[in-house]
Amino acid sequence: MVTQITDGVKVSVETVFQPEYSNPASGHYMFAYKITIENLGEYTVQLRRRHWIIYDSNGTSREVEGEGVVGEQPIIEPGEFHEYVSGCNLKTDMGSMKGSYEMCRLLDNQPLLVNIPEFQLIAPHRLN
Repeated sequence: MVTQITDGVKVSVETVFQPEYSNPASGHYMFAYKITIENLGEYTVQLRRRHWIIYDSNGTSREVEGEGVVGEQPIIEPGEFHEYVSGCNLKTDMGSMKGSYEMCRLLDNQPLLVNIPEFQLIAPHRLN
């Protein structure tokens, strides 16, 4: 698990390779990741947008951005957390992701740019 704290918001990431949804012969590798966003600060925050940079080990990258996460724009009270699971497909059996969440402190609409730490996506056979 990788973790990073930005402005009182802690983002933790766990990943798992999904062999049942992958097809290595056609260059399709599927990974799932679970994100936990914890509000360690004093103010209620809302996640508004996400921005991802996804890297394949063949040197290609792509960016994904949009509103919320998995169709939600969660409000996270101080001391609370929000978890979600999503997925990413790669053309190689190794890669990585990193990004950021555009959040807002609800008290005064103060924007917060929260970093998502870079994490590795590696098919288990690569670790042998």
